[in-house]
Amino acid sequence: MSVVDQVREASAPSSGTRRRTVGSGVDQVSLGWTIAATAGVVVASIYFLAPVVWLAIASTKSGSQLFTTPGFALADWNLWTNLENLSAYDGGIFWRWAMNSVIYSVVGSILTTLVCAVTGYALAVYRFRGRKVLIAVVLASMLVPTTVLAQPTYVLLVNLGLNNTYWGVLLPTLTYPFGVLLAWIFAQDAVPLELVEAARLDGAGEVRIFATLGLRLMSSGLVTILLFAFLGSWNNYMLPLLVLTDAELMPLTVGLTGWNQASITIPSLQILTVVGSLLSIVPIAIVFLTLQRFWRSGLTAGGLRG
Repeated sequence: MSVVDQVREASAPSSGTRRRTVGSGVDQVSLGWTIAATAGVVVASIYFLAPVVWLAIASTKSGSQLFTTPGFALADWNLWTNLENLSAYDGGIFWRWAMNSVIYSVVGSILTTLVCAVTGYALAVYRFRGRKVLIAVVLASMLVPTTVLAQPTYVLLVNLGLNNTYWGVLLPTLTYPFGVLLAWIFAQDAVPLELVEAARLDGAGEVRIFATLGLRLMSSGLVTILLFAFLGSWNNYMLPLLVLTDAELMPLTVGLTGWNQASITIPSLQILTVVGSLLSIVPIAIVFLTLQRFWRSGLTAGGLRG
């Protein structure tokens, strides 16, 4: 080897040095993004959890302490007294509203998930004329705000004689375009057409294939739809407000809003509204924690297609 070659080899940076330099830069970028993402998550968590913490603390106060003490400061423990007053007020109407919310949310979310599963499965498995147009209509319907459809839906329910009934609240919730879209994506990923063809060759009917094969393969995605549908039904306010006039049929959203408005003239309802609001978020927390491992996998199911 000549002297010139030796000098060139000595002056040229080694590959290991280059890798360390590049690697250190990547590590620095990753560390910066990690810190920024963590800070964003912490800020978002504080933003969303602060009202819940205030609600929990305020529920332990008396009606007078609700406005005479700082919001996040503890005072005398009156939670059990507040719960007793909540249960006794107006013949325990709060628990009637809670039961109505459970009926609307549980029954409604199950029926909604079933409708979305059938529709999404059909769009993913079958090839028919107008299929792409139907998918486009489903996507376009997601752009229409639900408040725009509230009044026409109310008029239709009145003409059908379903106003002030349980079905007047349940039936409109069955149309869930976002759930149909999710079910279509999940079915495309989870239900192989070859498996469907094999089941047909074995003599299985379409309903049996869907019930025994499609629903089972789409289960993780359907849990996600069920969770979204439950949350939407539990927080539904506009439709029950328009459809229902009987206090015995109202859900928690409408009942607690009525209490909040009436608290201007009836101050004792202020603390009852706070305690009732705290209790109203307990079922949502239970559902989220119970179905956590299912809806996490369901959210990513549509992005795993090869």
